Amino acid sequence: MSAPTGSGGFRYGPWDGGPDPLASPFDAAGALDEMSTHILDGRTPREALDALLRRGTNQRRGLEDLRRQVERRRREARARGRLDGTLEQVRELLDTAVGQERAALFPDPSDDARLREAELDALPADPARAVNALAGYEWRSPQARETFEKISDLLRREVLDSQFRGMKQALENATPQDIARVTEMLAALNDMLEADARGEHTDAAFERFMRSFGDFFPENPQTLDELVDSLARRAAAAAQLLAGLSPQQRQELADLMASALADLGMAAELSRLQQALRAARPDLGWGRRGRFRDTMTGDTPLGLGDATSVLEELAELDELAAALSQDYPGASLEDVDPDAVARALGRDAVDDLRTLQQIEKELERQGFLTRNAGKLELTPRAVRRIGQSALSRIFQRMDARGRGDHDSRDAGAAGEPTGTSRPWHFGDTQPIDVVRTVRNAVLRAGPGSPDGMVELDVRDFEVTETERRSSAVVCLLVDLSYSMALRGTWGVAKSTALALHTLIDTKFPQDTIHLVGFSDYARLLRPVELAGLDSEVVQGTNLQHALMLAGRLLSRHPDSEPVVLVITDGEPTAHLMRNGTPSFSWPPVPETLELTLAEVDRLTRRGATINVFMLDDEPRLVQFVDEVVRRNGGRMLSPDPGTLGRYVVRDYLRSRGGRRRAAS
Repeated sequence: MSAPTGSGGFRYGPWDGGPDPLASPFDAAGALDEMSTHILDGRTPREALDALLRRGTNQRRGLEDLRRQVERRRREARARGRLDGTLEQVRELLDTAVGQERAALFPDPSDDARLREAELDALPADPARAVNALAGYEWRSPQARETFEKISDLLRREVLDSQFRGMKQALENATPQDIARVTEMLAALNDMLEADARGEHTDAAFERFMRSFGDFFPENPQTLDELVDSLARRAAAAAQLLAGLSPQQRQELADLMASALADLGMAAELSRLQQALRAARPDLGWGRRGRFRDTMTGDTPLGLGDATSVLEELAELDELAAALSQDYPGASLEDVDPDAVARALGRDAVDDLRTLQQIEKELERQGFLTRNAGKLELTPRAVRRIGQSALSRIFQRMDARGRGDHDSRDAGAAGEPTGTSRPWHFGDTQPIDVVRTVRNAVLRAGPGSPDGMVELDVRDFEVTETERRSSAVVCLLVDLSYSMALRGTWGVAKSTALALHTLIDTKFPQDTIHLVGFSDYARLLRPVELAGLDSEVVQGTNLQHALMLAGRLLSRHPDSEPVVLVITDGEPTAHLMRNGTPSFSWPPVPETLELTLAEVDRLTRRGATINVFMLDDEPRLVQFVDEVVRRNGGRMLSPDPGTLGRYVVRDYLRSRGGRRRAAS
């Protein structure tokens, strides 16, 4: 640790505890442990990682929690109000203005007053046509004139607000100069977008534009792409709002908007802008029928700008929910927009997302996951940890009397010490005799070592003589056929195989284990391959090929006791033909059973014991295994799938204890 000194330098000393400053900020091992539960249940590494991302970690929310929060926000947005608020406001203002005018005309007995009342009576029911009809009307009532002018002001602000967020408030009580500046902004924006579409460099133009008109854009876009994306999303939401109204409402609102734009003198510029935005972002579903009309549950009428904001938010929430679902081809967490997450759920949710995005990278960086031809695979380091987890799961369920000697401290190639030692030779696995080794070094160096240090040489080493312990070669044959997945037994078979491999590899290295998987074919499996394997959707249980392969593997260890363990849930239904291709038939043909039993006889003559763990009690399977046991002398076991691991590990430990006593 370091601390600042008075001279401005640093003084270093021993670390005094606390968090490890060199530790990784991310617990990749803990993430792997959470994944291991799914892997040991039979899932692939990709499926296990996806399950972890959906569920989340102990510290951070997962994708499912984030999606639930997004759905809650969608419900809140839909409850804000109706989409036809502008039409309702126009109707209310129009009715108010007409009522105020009638009140002013009623006391007047003149014919002009009666003609004006007749003109008001003849107004169209359509508010847009009524507004147009009253455009040139000379109001008697000053209050009515003021109310009617509010309609024009409302429409101008709502139309611009539906395109530019916040414009409704910005143009309240706007002067002609304010309107002229909006028109100037539109022209400059369109010129810049058209230049960009021609492939011209527009960085400098964008900076000038934002210096002049940045106050119109509260989102504060940093690039032209960001500005276009923001404007296009809002414009598309406005188009979907219109598409979601009834035909009559849509026509009325379109007419009112056209009238307002004509008053502003902006119709041409807004039309240019719409075309440019559609060309830049055609993927936003322009003109598509609004899917939100029937889902809006609130009673409050929303103005055109506010309704556009709601639909824009709902569209973004829809995209966010789809990205968080990760259920589309090529899905990646990098598809999730952190800015959209922040807007919808806050900064804490962004931290959760960052953690989820980091999991896969950290698992790869810290050596637990790797990629092979684009496929996610476990590394040997990860498989060792998962195997230990599988073994611990089995031992936790075993009662004390049935544990065997898995905690034995003399595990290894050596047996009990005999009390003598001998010089070490390359390849020896007996324990080093430390006392005799150091004594040899002291005697070789002689007296008078200047610094009192003892230097060891390879000639000094001695090992403790031990009783010879017999070794075994175990072939574990695991059924990979799809019936294992259908019956829900694939996960326990996979977990059992990994546990037994870990037990032998770490506790009893004098023994050897080979993992063989079989469906229509049989093949030797590396532990890494087995851990990442799913059951195979193929027809055939080719036990004949698996036993044939086991015989070849056993022949590599002529001095070891041969043991064959079979985990299966069905009778043999396939065998290899002379040309090496598998032949499948169900029910099995006599040839399949005969060839499979022939391999049993070969292994029996070799001295191999075959123990079969049946995961189903189908009569054909029981009858076949009875014949295997009769011919071989092994055992037939019918464990419940949940206890398979205990049965297999106990069987191995029991047989190993017998070998040890025989060797003594």
